Amino acid sequence: MPVTKPELISPAGDWTSMRAALDAGANAVYFGAEGFNMRAASKGFAPGDFGGIARLCRSHGAKAYLALNSVIYDAELGEVDRTVATAKAAGLDAVICWDLAVVEACRRHAMPIHLSTQASVSNISALRFYASLGARMIVLARELTLEQTAAITKCIAAEKLPVTVESFVHGAMCVAVSGRCFLSQELFGRSANRGECVQPCRRSYRIADVEEGFELELGSDYVMSPKDLCTLPFLDKLFDAGIGAFKIEGRNRSPEYVATTTAAYRKAIDFIAEHRDDENFDEAYRTLTDGLQDDLARVYNRGFSEGFFFGKPADAWTKHSGSVATETKSYVGVVRKYFPKAGVAEILVHAPSVDSGVTLSIQGSATGLVTVPDAELHLDGDPANRIGQGQVFTVRCNRVRKNDKVYVLLKK
Repeated sequence: MPVTKPELISPAGDWTSMRAALDAGANAVYFGAEGFNMRAASKGFAPGDFGGIARLCRSHGAKAYLALNSVIYDAELGEVDRTVATAKAAGLDAVICWDLAVVEACRRHAMPIHLSTQASVSNISALRFYASLGARMIVLARELTLEQTAAITKCIAAEKLPVTVESFVHGAMCVAVSGRCFLSQELFGRSANRGECVQPCRRSYRIADVEEGFELELGSDYVMSPKDLCTLPFLDKLFDAGIGAFKIEGRNRSPEYVATTTAAYRKAIDFIAEHRDDENFDEAYRTLTDGLQDDLARVYNRGFSEGFFFGKPADAWTKHSGSVATETKSYVGVVRKYFPKAGVAEILVHAPSVDSGVTLSIQGSATGLVTVPDAELHLDGDPANRIGQGQVFTVRCNRVRKNDKVYVLLKK
């Protein structure tokens, strides 16, 4: 029997990442607006960009969701209303929110509402309430187990509520309940609930004996820094739980992260939908995901955990500062010209040198992300093993554009 595929929703912190997500197979992208962005460090988009975003997503058969999921103050109500009105006129598909002022603005402009995880919906009663306000997709609290989530989706089906349950399937986990943290505000005056978190939880700490003054460093664990969520090994269980949309976290992440995670979950979703009833499904899916998890390990991650899906993750704390990705990137130069008939790019080297046979990553707001594995470099028409700073080389690749940035991907 055919299995309905959950919607795959990918993050977009800028145009390059948005195109990377769409090219990798996202069914929808979500992005922030300047001033109301829970990922203030990402570039975000201005209301004048909304029309172009809608057109780009339509061209890929995908949807566009605007995240207005920060706390709103009185002085911002007028701007919120104008932003929602612009989103509606531009043809965006929904607004992700939880502050009731934004919910009210969406209702006023007949804009579809997707409820953020910040609302911490943990039971069917709360879900019914937000559904009565017009929420058509709801991200449940991240602290719910898979069993609790399945119980809620069964109630939705039994009561025929016009709501889809969405869950995060990959990315950073916050130490605070549903991400509502006040530590950054307390220590640095920068509110996590306004998208300005400086992540003090990710640092190492010492504890002090206030009577004697002794200090102890807290072992090798970063005691407030959770590992990243990765549901790939048990994504089929999320299908079975009735979850209708899978979201990837990462609006602050690189285009490589967005492309790699989106492509991995796209392959997994498609495989489950096509082969769920096969006799050897478990073995075949495990083989697939073993390889996909290697791909995920190459891009930004703090190690992986199952989140709360199977209970409280008591030991899922990272042992490292920052990412443990197995791959990093180094800047090479810029594209000077692209020859579409030959499928060749001309690249000016700014780095000290670049070697033939490396993997190149070419990025731009109109290009998205183009990866060139085992790149064969040519200098003045002849093969070259190494290109020096200031020289111009050519390489075969898919369509790129003038001034696109070029990086080399390196194993750590």
